[in-house]
Amino acid sequence: MTDAPDSAALLVGARVRLLQAPPYLKTADPMPMLRPPDLVDAGEEGDVVGLRAGEQVAVRFRRGVFLLERRQLELLEPG
Repeated sequence: MTDAPDSAALLVGARVRLLQAPPYLKTADPMPMLRPPDLVDAGEEGDVVGLRAGEQVAVRFRRGVFLLERRQLELLEPG
């Protein structure tokens, strides 16, 4: 496990864990919306569904798909 995944290791389909809940969540919809931070708990695991510009990653959690900064995520070992 690494605390700061590099761009080569973080690919679509990778399993990640949210390190710390952000002050708000931004949806990964074509028209993004801000959502309350309590939709995703710190430590919750999700799947990377897209890589965006500016070090942003679209991650599918149990309650939606949200855009997060790479530094907020921990890459989990496969398997």
